[in-house]
Amino acid sequence: MTKKDEFDLRQFMPYLLNQAAEASSLDFQQIYKGRYGLLRTEWRVLFHLGMYHRIMAKDICERAKIHKTKVSRAVQKLADRRYVTRQTDVADRRHEWLELTTQGRAVYEDLLSYAGRYDEKLVSILTPDETRVLRSALIKLAKI
Repeated sequence: MTKKDEFDLRQFMPYLLNQAAEASSLDFQQIYKGRYGLLRTEWRVLFHLGMYHRIMAKDICERAKIHKTKVSRAVQKLADRRYVTRQTDVADRRHEWLELTTQGRAVYEDLLSYAGRYDEKLVSILTPDETRVLRSALIKLAKI
């Protein structure tokens, strides 16, 4: 048997990470899409704005590891829904400061409560030690 024959995709770490991420993402999607019609990138941008209050799109791209085109589209959709305001940066007119509106903040707060409960649901499957190790390992892997 060659090395190629021994390879088991079901044990391949990138595959396992993707499967876990996709399963949990699709499950949580029922909340943000079902309640507000948001797409995955839109809720991620919304949450970055909720966490950092006033931020530029380029910073969201870096922190969330999302391509600038996707962030730009998400910002436009959120602005169209009146969840986000855009203010041109006076020092560099090519950039905009983004902030949640009162309505956007309300959506963020609502989804934040669901996110907390969803996180609790996921970790309830694991022991406290498994949760601690998994969070630590995922943080390390995300820095690759």
